[in-house]
Amino acid sequence: MRLNGQFHQKLGIFLILLAATAVSGFAQGRAAAGRGGAAGATNGFYRFNYNMEDMQPIDYPAQPISTQHQITLHNETIQYTARVGFMPIRHATSGVTQGHLFYTYYAKNGVTDKSKRPVWFLFNGGPGAATIWLHMGAFGPKMVKMEPNGMATPPPYTYVDNPNCLLDTGDLVFIDAMGTGFSRPDKPAYGADFGGVDNDLAAFGEFIRSFLNQYNLWGSPLFVGGESYGTTRAAGLAGYLTDRDIPINGVMLLSAVIDINASAGEQRQLATLPTEILTAHFHKKLAPDLQKLSVEQIAKQAREFASGEYLEYLFDGARATQAQREKVLNNFARYTGLAKPFIDALDLRVPLGPFSTELLRDKHMMTSRLDSRFAGYQLDAGATNTSFDYSNSNIEDCFLTAFEAYVRNDLNYKNDNLYYVSGNAPPWSGEYNTVTNLETGFAKNPHMKLFVGFGYYDFACPFYPMEYTVNHLKVSDEIKKNNISLGYYEAGHMVYIDRPSADKYHADLEKFVKGALPK
Repeated sequence: MRLNGQFHQKLGIFLILLAATAVSGFAQGRAAAGRGGAAGATNGFYRFNYNMEDMQPIDYPAQPISTQHQITLHNETIQYTARVGFMPIRHATSGVTQGHLFYTYYAKNGVTDKSKRPVWFLFNGGPGAATIWLHMGAFGPKMVKMEPNGMATPPPYTYVDNPNCLLDTGDLVFIDAMGTGFSRPDKPAYGADFGGVDNDLAAFGEFIRSFLNQYNLWGSPLFVGGESYGTTRAAGLAGYLTDRDIPINGVMLLSAVIDINASAGEQRQLATLPTEILTAHFHKKLAPDLQKLSVEQIAKQAREFASGEYLEYLFDGARATQAQREKVLNNFARYTGLAKPFIDALDLRVPLGPFSTELLRDKHMMTSRLDSRFAGYQLDAGATNTSFDYSNSNIEDCFLTAFEAYVRNDLNYKNDNLYYVSGNAPPWSGEYNTVTNLETGFAKNPHMKLFVGFGYYDFACPFYPMEYTVNHLKVSDEIKKNNISLGYYEAGHMVYIDRPSADKYHADLEKFVKGALPK
């Protein structure tokens, strides 16, 4: 879909701001939720310390550990080899290895023509989040066993075959960024060389180059895919790799954020408002005529309200008339299910915290940030910010315990290293803006395809500002028409934990891969 025709003429004021607006809540909440934020520590028993001078050497396997498996996907049984390994990342001039990135590689057996078999390089974000989420939730051969709607089962947690494993589209390489998973610098001081957007792209670019060498995959179609901040990396790699003569066939972005040029101000409310409206619709807080609308229909009205009369009101500021304010107030209440006095007291600007605690206050419940379909008990009845992110807490523990069992029992990697799910990345700096990298990738490689997936109930990376970013990419009309596709899912940040959404997502990616391969 295209939004250009829907935006109010004054939306140009927000050209730079709206493209990045998701990130402020994303970055702030990531830390609070434990999905990539820095975590405090009272001792050195658990957290890696980049300020230490020395570290205990890590016993890396001399060769990747290989095991044989099979999985049945859509009535096709695929025999495959799983390899667990560490890729040394070397300084180009000195040749000194500065760190090792942990990876899990699944390759279909019996492939004779590698030019016909795509290879996916997949990663999460954070920027300090391991790729356990895409690995054990979305695309790997095994997935954490959960309820169909994404709720965790009671512990102990286990894993099952993943019916939406992406092995039917290509081989899979799951990479943990430095300081996440089992990935470590060879010296603590080397950690800084992996922190920040530019360093991160260089490290992942070197990983991919080295991986193509090690497994002789230079003739294979290449795809990169990221979730959350991993989309910043994926968009960046589109340009970074192309600039280094490694063009790729496709870029997949899920729950995307690729620009953080601005992170405060009224544009934040403009970005999250459509998601607030969809959340109120999901929890049946709207009038009957709105409740009977489909998700797509209410999303359309949410976009039109946000970019129409609400944007005009924000733009006019003190020039807005009382009649104009009253009209916006009435419609704001109608679309969000919130009481007019509550909205009025917040000057018609309802940030995520007050919205999440107010919508279900009559039930002493709060809605979640990563997936607002889920509501949990609010510890502080009078709070205007959530006590914690219930959706994240729902799944945080079950992924780690299931993965630890899987990597030891099925993949035969025995170790006593800490697997960092989140929060232990090297010091980070630099702006998160890889829009220009993506545009460069398209300009230099017009055959490249892009797929962007959105969860309607995702407050971490809301769909609305990323739609704006996509619709304002500096690419040719031909590419806009033929190379970019979008997918929408009735789920939150991690759309794949919801079974119906995961099925639709997999079907969309199958179509995407086929369209990105040479005819």
